[in-house]
Amino acid sequence: MSGVTTSKSGVPMTVDALPEEQPVALVFNCSTAAVMMASPFDLPDFLRGFACSEGIVTRGSEVTEVTAIRHETGFEVRGRIPEERAQAVDARRRAAVGPVGCGLCGIDSLAQASAFPGQVAPMEPGLMEHARAALAALTVGQKRREDVGAMHAAGFFDATGLVALREDVGRHNALDKLIGALGDRDLSKGAVLITSRLSVDLVQKCARVGLRGLFSLSSPTRAAVDLAGRCGMTLCVIRREAIVPYAHAQTGKETVL
Repeated sequence: MSGVTTSKSGVPMTVDALPEEQPVALVFNCSTAAVMMASPFDLPDFLRGFACSEGIVTRGSEVTEVTAIRHETGFEVRGRIPEERAQAVDARRRAAVGPVGCGLCGIDSLAQASAFPGQVAPMEPGLMEHARAALAALTVGQKRREDVGAMHAAGFFDATGLVALREDVGRHNALDKLIGALGDRDLSKGAVLITSRLSVDLVQKCARVGLRGLFSLSSPTRAAVDLAGRCGMTLCVIRREAIVPYAHAQTGKETVL
């Protein structure tokens, strides 16, 4: 929705609706793991997805008793995890607010920024042929972007089409919300499509939960390509004239679709 305001010269101007961005504290067993600037919706998905993509748990169902609480200064999302998993919260603690742009601020150890997330199996054969249809469905499904603009989206698709999507002002947050929404679903037959550039931390998050393919509309960073190659992950950019694999476990060649 748009409103109308008046310029200094007295001429009416249309003002676009703006997306919400609030501090969101992610809390496990009464211990804060992160405080992120995020869109304040789908917060239970955000908590579960963050726990999985950061290696705190291995399954979203390990995060229980999830509650989102609104405070005057932001939101707090609380959940319970097994006590043995709670140690990972201390190991992966972020001490500062994470801006939506980089996702690295506050990481205690620089080594974590380039940590190897593990190997993944090759992407399902033929899945690349469904990427354009998934992109079309993702575009239609971005309802919040239609309302306010400036929103990233992350979607999961397989051979049947787009399965789920989530939106957020932050690309990392959109991916975490998507992972949380997918729950304990088998991810081996599908891939992720995201509207942002491909950075190394997005590759890490996907690899940690066993996602084998990551598609985007923007070019990846060199670090993202290198890490995806070491992980065995397929990393592709959907361009107007072609779908270009920058890292591909099977061929490593450009594929035109």
